Amino acid sequence: MDRMDHLHPGDRVPERADAYAAAPLLSCLLREAADPAGGQGVHRLRAGGRLLRVHGGRRPRDPELNTDGTWQPLTHADLVKLTSEELRLATGLSNPELPGEMLDSRDAVAAILAARARATPPDDPYVRSEQSLITGHPYHPAPKARGGGPVASWLPYAPEAHACFPLTLLAVREDTVAEEGDTTALDALGTAPPGYRLLPAHPWQLELVGGRPEIREAFADGRLIRLDGSAGTVWPTAAIRTVYDPADDRFLKFSLDVRITNDIRRLWRHDLLGLRRTDAAATAAFAAHRGPAVWLSDRGYRTAAFAFEELAVLVRDGLRPRLRPGATPLLSAALAEGFDGSPLDRITDPEDWWAAYLRQVVPPALEVFDRHGVVLEAHLQNTLVAVDDTGLPVQALFRDAEGVKLLTDVDRASGWERLVYCLVVNNLVEVAALLSERHPGWNPWPAARAELARHPLPEIPALLTAPALPGKTNLLLRWTGADGADARYAPLPNPLAHHCPPAA
Repeated sequence: MDRMDHLHPGDRVPERADAYAAAPLLSCLLREAADPAGGQGVHRLRAGGRLLRVHGGRRPRDPELNTDGTWQPLTHADLVKLTSEELRLATGLSNPELPGEMLDSRDAVAAILAARARATPPDDPYVRSEQSLITGHPYHPAPKARGGGPVASWLPYAPEAHACFPLTLLAVREDTVAEEGDTTALDALGTAPPGYRLLPAHPWQLELVGGRPEIREAFADGRLIRLDGSAGTVWPTAAIRTVYDPADDRFLKFSLDVRITNDIRRLWRHDLLGLRRTDAAATAAFAAHRGPAVWLSDRGYRTAAFAFEELAVLVRDGLRPRLRPGATPLLSAALAEGFDGSPLDRITDPEDWWAAYLRQVVPPALEVFDRHGVVLEAHLQNTLVAVDDTGLPVQALFRDAEGVKLLTDVDRASGWERLVYCLVVNNLVEVAALLSERHPGWNPWPAARAELARHPLPEIPALLTAPALPGKTNLLLRWTGADGADARYAPLPNPLAHHCPPAA
């Protein structure tokens, strides 16, 4: 069941779309631009001084603005206007793009909801979990924006609409191939003409960039050929540009010249050129790890030298050889949002499940940081958790070398801050909040403290006593036009410290 369907049942897609789109925008606004003002759910916007009231728990809903002493409900469009006015006052800056992105995100949700009503969900529980994120990033103002393009251009490739589609198969002339690492999996996709190498393309990306002069000229002079047939049917994952082929247990990641959350999702040259180094470091770190956790390696990339970024494709490890016997992998972000078939729908006592989740996810992330200098981007969308037939977590799988940082490149304090944000704030806090919402009165934080305290990192004592944790400020980041990789943090109350035992 969609997580907010109980709020707006039936076919009322506009109301449901407003609810889905308002929740992350409200979460951003309350985190980055407001303070509690007394009264249930009442907050004062810092710059403008206006009072905003919200309802609900971990996902705020039904916003109301105090106008002349009365509470007036806000539509999503009203909320976008209010947010823009508040940010102009707070920063002194205007942003003509972000309000449009926020509205585009809401309209994308409406299209997704309508498409899901007609679609058949995949039978594979892993693929179903990857395609379940209707809300998406819970602290981004426009998590479902699709670049402002018409629905028909992106909906056939939308994971949230349960899309599956064939890749387009190209052949690139051998003397113009650029590649690094192990790309042999690409050669199994078909048969290239003599003197050419296979190069699969994401159909949406090819539509976006196929008319550019360098690509049009390559088709015209024979450096690039469109082959008959396709590379088989693939399912887009939550990352949209990364697709999974269950038949061959293969992941492929493409460039996509569309802004999704904070960044244009292209495989940038500098990232590709540094990929072998970061992936090798992560692979070696997990090989030395003592537990069942695994790293899904980004094995190599292939592209055309004349369109290095535009046509790049990255080959990632599949799942099956790396899973524990009988285990079912699931996307952690789907556990936090909720999806049909979630093991969390079956548990009556969260204690054992939560302890098992902590035991699988926390140790590898801390160990590869401390012993090997690898900073995982261990947020919900880069973490898979495999569960046994009772639904209990038995293994964690981490991915995305593009997001990995190495302590040889960043100082340890910055690396630790990034790890705490990704692992604790973006991952553990979100899963704990869902469990707490479903099991009122249960406290997840003693178990989390105990798991973290088992690890002798010098940063752990401060983490368990610090008054605040770093919360990424995606709303201000987008409003000010900062680079998506330039993380900025706001202090959030630290639930680990708030549950310290009393001093003796």
